[in-house]
Amino acid sequence: MEISFGIEFLANEPAEKLADLVKTSEDNGLAYAWITDHYNNRDAFALLTYIAANTSKIKLGPGVTNPYTRTPAQLTSAIATVNEVSNGRAIFGIGPGDRVTFDGLGIEWKKPLTTVKETVEIFRELLTGKKISYDGKVCKIKSAKLNFSKGANIPVYIGAQGTNMLKLAGELAEGALVNGSHPRDFESAVKLLKEGTDKANKNFDDFDVAAYTSFSIADTMADAEKTAKPVTAFIVAGSPDVVFEKHGIPIEDVNKVRDGFKESFGAAVKAVTPEMLDSFSICGTPNECIEKIDKLIKAGVTQVIPGSPLGPDKVKSIELIGTQLIPHFVK
Repeated sequence: MEISFGIEFLANEPAEKLADLVKTSEDNGLAYAWITDHYNNRDAFALLTYIAANTSKIKLGPGVTNPYTRTPAQLTSAIATVNEVSNGRAIFGIGPGDRVTFDGLGIEWKKPLTTVKETVEIFRELLTGKKISYDGKVCKIKSAKLNFSKGANIPVYIGAQGTNMLKLAGELAEGALVNGSHPRDFESAVKLLKEGTDKANKNFDDFDVAAYTSFSIADTMADAEKTAKPVTAFIVAGSPDVVFEKHGIPIEDVNKVRDGFKESFGAAVKAVTPEMLDSFSICGTPNECIEKIDKLIKAGVTQVIPGSPLGPDKVKSIELIGTQLIPHFVK
């Protein structure tokens, strides 16, 4: 698998602005654009369809959608529409989602591993254009048929963090989207993904290990850090203690960030340490980002996905990625 670069955008911007940012990404050599899917932002699939009509090369998909707020048939129709409008550039990013969000919506978060697996299986069957039935442990379909985009071959990427979901991603999908900005995040993840590909008798060299990173690039480290700190503060506040043990971050430093949020957002950001930035973001000048990305690639990453905040100026950050980073890694 050759090294590629994607980019993540939150669905919190108007369609025209997001399309411009994705077009800028496309013009700067980024191969994938992933749009987040959260009910309280703009609809990801409506945005992806609009973006597809305003781009020509970059691959497009939700990063990631979930199998609870839409049925498997709805998801298939939505991504197949993106594929049709984009002339075959769609990618299907799916994961189990966030239990807290579903609790708030009154949706039962049941059997996430099985639900993701069965949704992907239905997705692939419906894309054939044949009438299908499906009797799964969670998903049930008596009779369904997709009337367009028959035979479409749309790559599946599973958003995975836990042991079993990583194994499932390796077994079932073409790639995995793993939240992580540090090589430590991939030490066990890559082994588990390979277990999955081995189980399915697939060549792991063809599997795309995508690092969903918190990313901030700028001309100076100070500017990059200033933009990265607020996002890092949220990551720290929302992570379980076991994560900090893995990265060797003292729990007393973590508690300063958590307590900071009780006082003010500024206090939480001020409590972010250099060790936290190093563990939970790729942050710095182009040369410093290259050094960190190189370590990710050596850990087994094959797609690097710069995500929020990108940097002090999104357009300039995309241009720096395109002119400074991609030529270093993509030959």
